[in-house]
Amino acid sequence: MPTIAIVGAGPQLGLAIARTFGSQGHNVALIARNRTKLDEMTGKLAADGITAAAFPADVLDRDALTQALQDAATHFGGIDVLEYSPVGGLDSTVLTTPSATEPAQVQHEMEFQLYGAITATQAVLPAMREAGAGTLLYTTGAGSIDPVPQVGNVNAAAAALRNWAINLHKELADSGVQAAHVGIDVSIGMSVIPGFPTAKPEQISPVYWELHTTHRDEAERVFSL
Repeated sequence: MPTIAIVGAGPQLGLAIARTFGSQGHNVALIARNRTKLDEMTGKLAADGITAAAFPADVLDRDALTQALQDAATHFGGIDVLEYSPVGGLDSTVLTTPSATEPAQVQHEMEFQLYGAITATQAVLPAMREAGAGTLLYTTGAGSIDPVPQVGNVNAAAAALRNWAINLHKELADSGVQAAHVGIDVSIGMSVIPGFPTAKPEQISPVYWELHTTHRDEAERVFSL
């Protein structure tokens, strides 16, 4: 059975992606910091008849992230799809406007978003290249495309990840490995900004399946309502 590894797996979008791929016959490797929450998610997936396992790691600890992905590949016999969408950046850094941003206020988000994505990719891409098949998917908010001044430092790092992911798509053209960026232009589950559109995670997760299957030529999809 093929396997999807979800880095930054959470109870909203991560769980929905796991269910979407799991319902199509994929094993699921869940990677995030909190073992308890991961175990809760594996239990929910097991109740749905989906085979899943937890591999705790902090994306800021590059050695631990690499090891978690290696352990997942060993456990399931390989990783066919990587989805990278770490959560928690907004509650772990001070949000700044562009003119008020100091380099250090971007650095944490770069570590969290771009450098974590690069680390995860390096852990799985060599085997995908050797097999001539695989999918690499990277998630940001739509501020990576159309930035919002109130979160200037977060948007800057997200834009860097988007740039890198689209460039990776170009590099991997004709290799059999798909790389793509997903920009989410809604709040997921509940809105934190009055009037901002809200979508259920189950509405968003099919985008990832489409990029993996029927839209492998696309470098980017933006989900909006």
